[in-house]
Parts: sequence; structure tokens; C-alpha cells
Amino acid sequence: MKEWQELRRTRYADGLPTGEAVITSAGNLPMKYVIHTVGPIYGNEPDRDAELLASCYRNSLALAREHDVDTIAFPAISTGIYGYPKTEAAAISSRTIKDFLIAQDVIKQVWLVFFHEDDARVFHQHQEFE
Repeated sequence: MKEWQELRRTRYADGLPTGEAVITSAGNLPMKYVIHTVGPIYGNEPDRDAELLASCYRNSLALAREHDVDTIAFPAISTGIYGYPKTEAAAISSRTIKDFLIAQDVIKQVWLVFFHEDDARVFHQHQEFE
């Protein structure tokens, strides 16, 4: 939390821009890092929603690669209170993750983590990789 507060103070006084990502240590969590990203609020920028959501995944994956992280886990970014339709989000995340993994060799595993079983089903139906 202290690292994030310092980032807010020194680099992101107005908050992290949508689609960007930053990395901090994980504190007492059972992992090395936490990557923070801000997903789009669906409909706020209709012409850029898909681009911004893809950027969340791509920028997070890039930070993981830069820090030699071989496993990363994602929630279904923006599909909760931000209202992104799950079917669209599933297709965007799947395509973005697949394209990124093909182009690099550091990240070995990507986990998608869901609150609800129905969300997992939607994302599983739209996956482009195994």
C-alpha cells in the first residue's frame, strides 16, 4: 500500500489512467508482486472501450515479463461494476493474452480467476488458447 501511495504522490496524482498498469511488491501476500490496472467503464469511451480493455491485459503482461514473472492471474477486468459485457470482455482478454504469449517466452501460465461459475463458463466459451 505504501508503494502505491508513493506512486500516486509522485507519478499518478490523478490516478492511474485507464488501460495502464503498474507493479508493486505484494507485501504480506503469498506472491512477489501485485500488478494494478484500471479497466474501462463500459460506454464511457465507446470508440475505445475494446482498445482500453486490451491495454489492461497487454500492459499487465508486459510488466510481468519485465519482472521475470512466469505466472500471472487476472480477474475478469471491468465486467463487474464497470459494466463491460462478459462475452465481449472474454473475447478481448482471450485474444490479447494469446497474442502476447505467442510473442514471448517468459510467462508460462496465465490464470483467469472468477467470482461466479457463470462468469467462468462465459470466458471458457470464448477462450482462444488451451
